Amino acid sequence: MNKRWVLTETDEQAVDELHESLRINRILCKLLVQRGVKTFEDARKFFRPSLETHLYDPFLMQDMDKAVERIDRAMQNKEKILVYGDYDVDGTTAVALLYGFIKDLYFYVDYYVPDRYKEGYGISTEGINWAKEGGFSLIIAVDCGIKANDKVQYALDLGIDFIICDHHRPGEELPPAYAVLDPKRTDCDYPFKELSGCGIAFKLVQALAATKHLSFKKVTRYLDLVAVSIAADIVPIVDENRVLAYYGLKQLNRNPRPGLRSLIELNPINRELSISDIVYIIAPRINAAGRMDDARQAVRLLISQEGAIAKKNANELQLRNSERKIVDMGITEEALLMVENDPVFLLKKTTVLFKPDWHKGVIGIVASRLIERFFRPTIVLTASNNIVSGSARSIPGFDIYNAIKECSDLLDQFGGHKYAAGLTLKEENLVAFIDRFETVVADTIDDDLLIPEIQIDAELPLKDVTAKFYQILQQFAPFGPGNTRPVFVCTDVTSTKWTSVVGNNHLKLYLKQENSPVVKGIAYNMGHLLEPIANGEPFDMCFTLEENKYNGNTTLQVNVRDVLLHSEHPITSDTV
Repeated sequence: MNKRWVLTETDEQAVDELHESLRINRILCKLLVQRGVKTFEDARKFFRPSLETHLYDPFLMQDMDKAVERIDRAMQNKEKILVYGDYDVDGTTAVALLYGFIKDLYFYVDYYVPDRYKEGYGISTEGINWAKEGGFSLIIAVDCGIKANDKVQYALDLGIDFIICDHHRPGEELPPAYAVLDPKRTDCDYPFKELSGCGIAFKLVQALAATKHLSFKKVTRYLDLVAVSIAADIVPIVDENRVLAYYGLKQLNRNPRPGLRSLIELNPINRELSISDIVYIIAPRINAAGRMDDARQAVRLLISQEGAIAKKNANELQLRNSERKIVDMGITEEALLMVENDPVFLLKKTTVLFKPDWHKGVIGIVASRLIERFFRPTIVLTASNNIVSGSARSIPGFDIYNAIKECSDLLDQFGGHKYAAGLTLKEENLVAFIDRFETVVADTIDDDLLIPEIQIDAELPLKDVTAKFYQILQQFAPFGPGNTRPVFVCTDVTSTKWTSVVGNNHLKLYLKQENSPVVKGIAYNMGHLLEPIANGEPFDMCFTLEENKYNGNTTLQVNVRDVLLHSEHPITSDTV
């Protein structure tokens, strides 16, 4: 699939001013300005985040004082408190964090995670009834509840108060909860709007600890959970999230809680864990509990205190994840065949697929795989008891939540973010929904968005690819949304005759540009370019920098993302 190369625009005057202040490579200053770092003080905060000075006061969040007061009153009156959370990684980490903190202070607390298949997403009538039967008078909902107006009212009618801790977009009216913690409330002045659900729970714990004059270490011990949620829920790693992720990763790598340690030991890597490792190694295994069986397995893992119990729980999730892979690959193959065998699909601006027997727990993963292949806003749907439920995933630059909102009269429920959402509807509305969604997307999407884009941060000559440059670049971590690993472009490059194909069709390169030293590179899945490149044809490339560790040796290498051969793409004045 062809890709668009787009060079990020940068305020060059701001780059010059920062360069004057920092006296480091100007290209690094350009990267910093692109990430909102424009002064020496900004740079200090970026490179040396501080838990003591760079976290916001939790009481800046609307209703935080009410939430703390209600929890404190519940403890004084010996009320039973229920922590209620979603079944994904963000939800289960939030449950583990809040339950664990309260449990250390107070006996009468339990947790509840709804069954994905019997109860569906969010707050359920079954869950409220379970709380009523158990004598709970306060439910704290984490990572869900912001649009559960009817369910919260139902609980109120039963004499149960709710505190909502959510980060999803609210509806037109807030639920009638005792307190609603959500930075996306229109009347909330909290300075940072992009916390994860677990991040909201962390702020509540921070406020509770401050009120009870507890050591801040009682709060920071949960940062490994917050880092996992930030990575898994794909929230921007900027501002307060950068601070939380930075220290959460430190804890994950040095002293993680027993459950996470057991998962890491089952899936070892020979370096420090990164945000990317959480996304691809830890998160799928935690998610597998709710996808394939019971999400409470994940909570049990995350709150485990004993090593033996943690290992047992980790082994269970490892098994669930293996089962998930088999199911998910089978459905993906079916979905690909459905698209490829129907030429009408290829003319559309969306991919919407439905099969009633598809496993509800993996349709979100399948939607993501379809985007990798066809690069269009995608919804994958399945059914149970005449109710269709679906997972939606989008492409960069297109708000799929707003597109689904335009179809809300055909839906029973929907919710989510700009790039991921969930929905339910009656089966008789399915055809109308598919048609409406296609029309909405076709009328509003910019066709350029349907071509995969490589966002390039800066031009980097090969002579500047040095160990010193890379050492500073690594301090930009943790990388993720809002602070992606920098992508560079280099023009008029050649590779020596030693260029070869290695592994599974990968290209091993020995790169030169003008009078630069030779720089090693790897181009994954580009073995088909061996002949022209080995014969010395010049090309342009976009790439990232990485360390290659082999046989005890560590070398700096270029990871080529895309190549433009000069014979196929002649250089013009418009070339990057």
